[in-house]
Amino acid sequence: MRLQGEKLTVWLVAVLMAAGLGLLAPGPAVADPYCGLVWGSLAKTDAAMSRAKVVDVRTGQHYCFDRIVIDLNGPVAGYTVRYVPQVAQDGSGLPIPLRGQAFLQLTVNAPAYDDAGQPTYTPGAKDEVSNVGGYQTFRQVAWAGSFEGYTSLGLGVRARLPFRVFTLAGPGTGSRLVIDVAHFW
Repeated sequence: MRLQGEKLTVWLVAVLMAAGLGLLAPGPAVADPYCGLVWGSLAKTDAAMSRAKVVDVRTGQHYCFDRIVIDLNGPVAGYTVRYVPQVAQDGSGLPIPLRGQAFLQLTVNAPAYDDAGQPTYTPGAKDEVSNVGGYQTFRQVAWAGSFEGYTSLGLGVRARLPFRVFTLAGPGTGSRLVIDVAHFW
């Protein structure tokens, strides 16, 4: 019985020493893109003009990114989303103050008013279009205006992070311009 106990002790010491020397340690971790995201931070644009009108703006949180959605009452036809030193108000060009360390100007090539000049979307508060308190990346969403067929918003984010832009059809005959900003690189 004593011989079995000694063998077990010798085996246990050998395993612990091998682990201590790194012989049994796992290999180095390979860094993958955050959540598999391979987006960049350069401007994304589509120059077409839309006959649709902006009807809503909303935000959401996801595991790997924060999202802003601009709803239109018809097909999305054009947009420009890019990092800027400061977001400018449509028409006047006046700067819009935003919280955050980096700023995205979101412009959809569609008005937020109908052919008679009546608003199709009016934010409740221009400096807080959506409450993004507690979001990991978003710091503030502000209305930059709708002028001469273009509607713009300012998005303050915590850093210059990768983003993607895409469109979705629906609901019904409407569509959505979607902007996702990653939580990390």
